Amino acid sequence: MNDILQAAGRGLRDLFHPRMIWLVVWPIGVSLALWLVLAFFFGDDAVAWLATTLGDSRIGQWVGRWLPVREVAGGLGWVLVIVLLIPLVLGTTSVIIGFASMPAMVEHVAGRSYPELERRRGGTLAGGVWNAVLAIGVFLGVGLLSLPLWLVPPLWPILAAVLMGYLNQRLFRYDALAEHAGADEMRELFARYRRELFGLGVLVSLLSYVPFAGLIVPVAAGLAFIHYCLTRLAATRGAPVNPRR
Repeated sequence: MNDILQAAGRGLRDLFHPRMIWLVVWPIGVSLALWLVLAFFFGDDAVAWLATTLGDSRIGQWVGRWLPVREVAGGLGWVLVIVLLIPLVLGTTSVIIGFASMPAMVEHVAGRSYPELERRRGGTLAGGVWNAVLAIGVFLGVGLLSLPLWLVPPLWPILAAVLMGYLNQRLFRYDALAEHAGADEMRELFARYRRELFGLGVLVSLLSYVPFAGLIVPVAAGLAFIHYCLTRLAATRGAPVNPRR
């Protein structure tokens, strides 16, 4: 747990470096604009679809024993859409960062804190794309299957944190190690530290519940995973680490 907290703290520290500020601004801006445009044009259809889908699903019928799912979904309407937009915006931002910003973030962190760590380049572009496709598929699939549970107020914050925790660790762990670890090292680290990686993903995702902090969560998550993964890699090789630089 201490290693997870340290990685999260170092990620937040690096977040306020001048080189990282732009990486906070433009991905969240693009993602927010995309989903606001989609909500403007398709919001009413989305509300109607949600009410029908939630009411007809098996989970919806189960929840319907205690809660009028279709009526609640139709009545809440845009409130439910906005609730669902939060993880969608953050998830899209994470995907953008994974593809467009992680190389610069890895270079920044590695140059300052892990300058002597050998680069074995076990990751590939095809591997990164496939990893992202799997991550997005599971994220959307589980999100859709669990839609009726989002109508239960105590559950939706938990569901959002778990979904974002999964997406964060699945997206960022690969990109964090792709440049420095060999393919065998990546598989070994993913298997050995699966629980810790998921825990780090959930921990960072909880920042989204702090007012306005959600804007920085995807970049903070990326930086935290870089620190955690490179620290673990360095430890397996006995390489020096300078985490305070």
